[in-house]
Amino acid sequence: MRFYVDVAGPDAALPWKHVHGVAHAVVYGLLGDQAPDLATDLHDHGWNGTGLRPIGITPPAFTGARRKPGAFMMSTNGRIWFGSPVPELAALLLTGVTSRRELRWGPVTLTVKGAQLEPVGGAETPAVLETRTPILIKAEGDRYLLPEDDGYTERLLANIRRKAKALGVPGDADLEVLDAGKRRRYDVCGGIRIGATAKIRLHADPRLVDALREWGLGLATIEGFGWVR
Repeated sequence: MRFYVDVAGPDAALPWKHVHGVAHAVVYGLLGDQAPDLATDLHDHGWNGTGLRPIGITPPAFTGARRKPGAFMMSTNGRIWFGSPVPELAALLLTGVTSRRELRWGPVTLTVKGAQLEPVGGAETPAVLETRTPILIKAEGDRYLLPEDDGYTERLLANIRRKAKALGVPGDADLEVLDAGKRRRYDVCGGIRIGATAKIRLHADPRLVDALREWGLGLATIEGFGWVR
């Protein structure tokens, strides 16, 4: 399941450290309202002990915001996407967010205006997937890779296959990078995240393609990275 939530923010700037930096806290807050033990276990051990957290989210994206150089400006027209290929987690997130009138995003209070499911299913393969937010991929030694770097495709494929194994769907896959965005750097929880958006052509089982649309591509999807348009 994947869905979006329409929100209204103030006519102000959201500090850059909070754009991605609080996304995981928003997720755990929503889950904790509905199932606190599950939220704690997911945080500490991942889903079913896999170490993976099959949840996708985006930072709020605003339209019609006042322009200010170098600032992440908000407006009354914002949207946040959520998703998970695990029905239980997706349902908890949807219930959690629709039961609230407001959503805290770091220091900012966003007014919840409504939520809408997005259809997922019946994916054709090969599928072209384009991300809304940067994909995070690491090489050995914790070095971040960009789409043009050697080893990027192999490491992204390894991540996709690990997700497939965690979900119990066929993991045979191949991909090619069709296009990539600019390098982006974010400070998150005291650490640095470096990545770029990308458009890929993925040859994989349709069930895996659907799952990635609900989960995202690459690492740290629970922090708002790798969300597929």
